[in-house]
Amino acid sequence: MNLILIVCDTLRHDYLGCYGNEWVQSPALDGLAAEGVTFDRCFVGSFPTVPMRHDLMCSNYVFHTTGWAPIAPGNISLQQRLRERGYTTMFISDHAQLTAPGMNYHVAFHGIEWIRGHVADRWRTDPGEYEPPCALEKLRQPENWVWPWSRNYLARRTERDWPSPQTFAAACEWLERNRAHDPFYLFIDTFDVHEPWLPPRHYIDMYDPGYEGDEVIYPRYDHAGYLTEEELQHVRALYAGSITMMDRAIGRLLQKVRDLGLWEDTAIAFVSDHGWYHGEHDYIGKHTVIEREKGWQFYDEVARIPLLMRAPNLPAGVTSRALCQPVDVAPTLMEVLGLDAPQDTHGRSVLRALTGSGPSAREIAVTANAIPLDAGVRSYHAINDGEWTLQHAATAAQPELYQTAQDRAQANNVFAEHVTEAERLHARSLEYLAEIGCTQEQIDARRPMGPG
Repeated sequence: MNLILIVCDTLRHDYLGCYGNEWVQSPALDGLAAEGVTFDRCFVGSFPTVPMRHDLMCSNYVFHTTGWAPIAPGNISLQQRLRERGYTTMFISDHAQLTAPGMNYHVAFHGIEWIRGHVADRWRTDPGEYEPPCALEKLRQPENWVWPWSRNYLARRTERDWPSPQTFAAACEWLERNRAHDPFYLFIDTFDVHEPWLPPRHYIDMYDPGYEGDEVIYPRYDHAGYLTEEELQHVRALYAGSITMMDRAIGRLLQKVRDLGLWEDTAIAFVSDHGWYHGEHDYIGKHTVIEREKGWQFYDEVARIPLLMRAPNLPAGVTSRALCQPVDVAPTLMEVLGLDAPQDTHGRSVLRALTGSGPSAREIAVTANAIPLDAGVRSYHAINDGEWTLQHAATAAQPELYQTAQDRAQANNVFAEHVTEAERLHARSLEYLAEIGCTQEQIDARRPMGPG
């Protein structure tokens, strides 16, 4: 069986129709969900962007080891495992961070295609004037991010010039040329819907027609008060328009798979790396860059991610409540392909939980970006069991507990009323840290429940 794995950057699960959203148009992904499995309890492990790809490709967490770095020695990627089993492997992406100098996330693929021009990719130098659509103080590092991006943006004329349409068009063309490979693994990583958000105007007008205020295309990661409610709503519209543009491109890819007669012999999976705060919890962004020693909590707007899987041998139209993380994706897909899942990784297949022949792969899911040994650095871990979420920062902050199954917005901190549940999650998380190979010093750093 063939495999197509699609990764999308910065996509919140609750901005898709298949996760209950009623105002963002995402018919292609909703259709994929209707023909496969929608995972409702998938949480980021290693955060953010590049560490999540390591989790996904190699099924090993790196938040406690290398973090934002190349694939670490001793890790075997999904592409390498499939290549050794006779798969033709292809990497197509507009994600410059994966192919940046020193990075190696494209290794073990037979072929590589990088679509240039996203974000601050140093590509074009063509003369041109760009007028920022808002006050510069509302933007995140305009000199480092927005100005380089604007050179690439000025060259776009029609929708097909945007990165996600280009990326999926390249994937369609590759499929036409390579459909005879039996089997193949096509990995597609689109950096959309990462900011800056400025899709073609017709997508913006779908969600906020007639708006005439500042367009904050790359908001400063900060507390939300620097934007008016009208500006913030327009930011949501820019984000939604980018999602819909990407979804349209995915729809063309899925149709190409059908047209080429590959649908009944191809497994397709879709996942994001993390979400984004659009004013929830008084945050704008995905993490703080203003006070780096005072990290933000991993609420569900960032930590809970969409994961869809569709294959001829999977049930259709099913919502799975199996707890899982990106490290579990590759082992699950290998079993879907009829291959033995690796037993030497942190990841575990959830296929048995889907078919009803076994339990969930894990008891808890931990989202983290580091384990600082300095007690003064506030670094949260979100500890989820599908029913409860503990936001834990050791001695650097008071813990927070949410009964997430009933309080999806995580608006009501019930730590004081349910200390026993918090202690249970915390104790299990310490066991988990030992299981994945944390040092005793790292485990001890996370041992305190809170200050004092």
